[in-house]
Amino acid sequence: MGEAKVELTGPNFGQGVPLAEIAEGKPVLGHTEGEAVVVVRQRQEVFAIGATCTHYGGPLAEGLVDGDTVRCPWHHACFSLRTGEAIAAPALNPVTCWSVEQRGDRLYVLSKKKETSMATASAAHPGSIVIVGGGAAGQAAAEMLRREGYLGKITMVSADTSGPVDRPNLSKDYLAGTAPEEWIPLRPPEFFEQHRIELVLGETVVSLNTHAKTAHTASGKIFSYDALLLATGAEPVKLPIPGSDLPHVHYLRTLADSRAIIDKAKQAKRAVVIGSSFIGLEAAASLRARNIEVAVVAPEARPLEAVMGRQIGDFIRGLHEQHGVVFHLENTARSIGADGVLLTNGSTLPADLVVVGIGVKPRTEAAEKAGILADRGILVDEYLQTSVPAIFAAGDIARWPDPHSGQKIRVEHWVVAERQGQIAAKNMLGQKVRCNIVPFFWSQHYDVAISYVGYAKRWDRTDLSGSVEARDCTVALRTGSKTLAVITIGRDHQSLEAEVAFEHGDERALSSFGMK
Repeated sequence: MGEAKVELTGPNFGQGVPLAEIAEGKPVLGHTEGEAVVVVRQRQEVFAIGATCTHYGGPLAEGLVDGDTVRCPWHHACFSLRTGEAIAAPALNPVTCWSVEQRGDRLYVLSKKKETSMATASAAHPGSIVIVGGGAAGQAAAEMLRREGYLGKITMVSADTSGPVDRPNLSKDYLAGTAPEEWIPLRPPEFFEQHRIELVLGETVVSLNTHAKTAHTASGKIFSYDALLLATGAEPVKLPIPGSDLPHVHYLRTLADSRAIIDKAKQAKRAVVIGSSFIGLEAAASLRARNIEVAVVAPEARPLEAVMGRQIGDFIRGLHEQHGVVFHLENTARSIGADGVLLTNGSTLPADLVVVGIGVKPRTEAAEKAGILADRGILVDEYLQTSVPAIFAAGDIARWPDPHSGQKIRVEHWVVAERQGQIAAKNMLGQKVRCNIVPFFWSQHYDVAISYVGYAKRWDRTDLSGSVEARDCTVALRTGSKTLAVITIGRDHQSLEAEVAFEHGDERALSSFGMK
């Protein structure tokens, strides 16, 4: 998506404003030449950029300034104030950058700056790069390679039959019917032609010859590489019960999956969602938006408690129940029939549509067969390089040494995958960029967005400020005095502040989150 059109408000920077009205480090929204602009004064410099995030159109004037960058409050995309470049996903496109001039004690925003690229090609770059996987990590890597001046051959081999898509939307607005399909592709087909990215669809890489540096597909195609990125993502865990292969039983991972559910939902009246995962619950909310009766079956006592804690788990259950979802918790499906789901407690839930969301598993088979070290994911170092030189991994399959938690972690979230793809691309070009990103994700349930920053597998203390019920709160997950993760509802700016505090290792700042 490009920069969204917004209503012009605030001062006309083209006519000049008193410099004293631009507070240090605080974005100021205004306009010039009929376009919305954000002005930021940082130390002795003043910057002016487009006012809307190029991801989903978030308001950058409500974002957080850190150094010479500004972050979007919605999904934490980060832009350079100097160049407008999108330096951290989920935004991939830059924002417009404007020239500024100080005349006496007044500041003027003048004309748009021309886009410039500082990247240059290098003889040390690999001759050809193959990216295995066409998801978030693979797409972000391919784009970053070109942004960094790589001129060699890029081949992206994807098992999917469609090009890279906005996967979070597949369980959210697109499935709910509120986002058209033209919003779903990350890039149009001509983008790949213009940037000389060979996109090979419907081909599954089943083996790697690390000595010959070749990747082999199930159909017999062979792709040679000098550097390789494994970005194969994850696949849904299949339900091992009778009836799980019936035609009205669906999993949700690809655009084809979402299309199939939408097609079935046109005639369906009652759906059963098996699993209270993020995907399962987002699918439940989307199906309710289509006026389908929805029941959720899950073995947990409360949804998402293992990820977000008791308070958020209870809130999410209550929110879905307010919208008509019926929960059957501490229960599992025994079998699926043509018109119903039999539960282990003996009851049967009527259903003409079943959506299964019980988790995913990383696609690591080809890498493991090639001798690449793995442990619940492909093991990588701080530069995302695997145990085999010239082979990198990013996204859902990568288990990396997280400097913030001190653990080797694997995270199955969109923004993490994109940012790792960008880092891996730079490292394939020899730049030695450490993967020190702070995991971030968001989940949408009806009109409520929940943001999560950090990584907490286990914790022994939960601190809450604000009110979960009022949809205005911050929850901090801690072990002892160490803050592991910060969850916010209705407090986007605090989520950004937490992300920056994690990045800077500022435990003093982190200790304030969730405190009354």
